[in-house]
Amino acid sequence: MVRRQEDEKLVSQVRLRQKRDRNRHEDVPVSRRLAQIGVLGWIVVTPMLIGIFAGRWLDRTFETGLFWTAPLLMIGLGLGCWFAWKWMNAA
Repeated sequence: MVRRQEDEKLVSQVRLRQKRDRNRHEDVPVSRRLAQIGVLGWIVVTPMLIGIFAGRWLDRTFETGLFWTAPLLMIGLGLGCWFAWKWMNAA
């Protein structure tokens, strides 16, 4: 009896997953896909630009050359990629 209830629960979960997958793979207009690609690009670029501007400001303030700009650029790139990954997997 318990085994049958577990099987029914599993079957209902599989059907729900299939329904979600079908809804996810519906035809999406090309314009929407292009907009998503554009947003994805800005999600990566924005933290990098913030890192560059903050790094240049710190370098000018402390007269350190590229001491702050390079690491903050890399941190911005890492954050941007992480944000993009989270955004892609949230849908």
